Amino acid sequence: MATRGSDLALRQAAAVAERLEDRHTEVELIEVETEGDRIKDELIHRLGKTGAFVRALDERVLDGEVDAAVHSMKDVPTDFPDDLVVAGVPERAPANDVLLTPGGRGLEELPEGATVGTSSLRRQAQLLAARPDLDVQPLRGNVDTRVEKLLATGIGREHDRRVAAEEEEDPDETFDESTDEWFESLSVLEQDALARYPVETEYDAIVLAEAGLERMGLLHHVPHERLEPNEFVPAPGQGAIAVTALADDAESFREAIDHPRTRVETTVERTVLKELGGGCVAPLGVYATVRGEYVHVVARVLDRAGEEPIRETRDLPANDHADAARRFAADIADRGGAELVEAARKTAEEHEETEGAR
Repeated sequence: MATRGSDLALRQAAAVAERLEDRHTEVELIEVETEGDRIKDELIHRLGKTGAFVRALDERVLDGEVDAAVHSMKDVPTDFPDDLVVAGVPERAPANDVLLTPGGRGLEELPEGATVGTSSLRRQAQLLAARPDLDVQPLRGNVDTRVEKLLATGIGREHDRRVAAEEEEDPDETFDESTDEWFESLSVLEQDALARYPVETEYDAIVLAEAGLERMGLLHHVPHERLEPNEFVPAPGQGAIAVTALADDAESFREAIDHPRTRVETTVERTVLKELGGGCVAPLGVYATVRGEYVHVVARVLDRAGEEPIRETRDLPANDHADAARRFAADIADRGGAELVEAARKTAEEHEETEGAR
């Protein structure tokens, strides 16, 4: 199976491999570098096309070099080559976002003008809709890298204080332990954060997906506030893993790893995304949950400044969830969602043309 080489991608692929091995299927993981991995200084929405973290892996599947590829569902484009399908969808982790702060403050408790880091247009727009005073700044990197950037300033300043006290630059400052002892008491994450000090941007908070933090074992290392997914609406498919394969090979993966409830919920979310044409260029959130015979879905479309938000909810019949999701998306489009998505697309295209001319 093909996978990206990031720690998070490898953990996700390993979890899928374990499920398959439990079904007596031997699995070898093949690391593949993607366009999204190569372009280090661009945010997700500036990579030019959807699927920046996906295409290279799926090409290996289409060429017959591997049997399947493992992706974060939210990275997978809704338009597929004819021979390729989402063959397996394991049970989803929490879909919501979390706000991380060194001091444990919530979104409403952040000081006026606080700097919040995110790589997502959707998160940026929803942050600004809730707190127009915030200074939302770009944040790129793997999950652990982003957390380190958040922690770096506070830990770096504490290190400077301790060094100054030892060098008697500040005789009024005393500590019970040496700087070396203090450093050794830090977690590996905090030590790595110190190595990044000083950082280009000092963040008061950052926003990340809970699922990624949980899979990386980082969720309990930094104080956080869980953002309510019915208000701070997640990206379609967030928290879910998608295993792509050739259509002829799909059944074996579906039988081994598919989680029916997650399959229905992500189908609804991705259907709305496809019908509205949002991709990764529009501030669009969709969140679906199966509730008995119905699928409750909430969708939120905004402009980049977090203004003119459109929020719609509906209970869709579970036995007709895909067609019902298409009708739901059409209603959102008619209410102005289509105009917001098109405006976001034009902005992205204009930026791409500007960058290409440089």
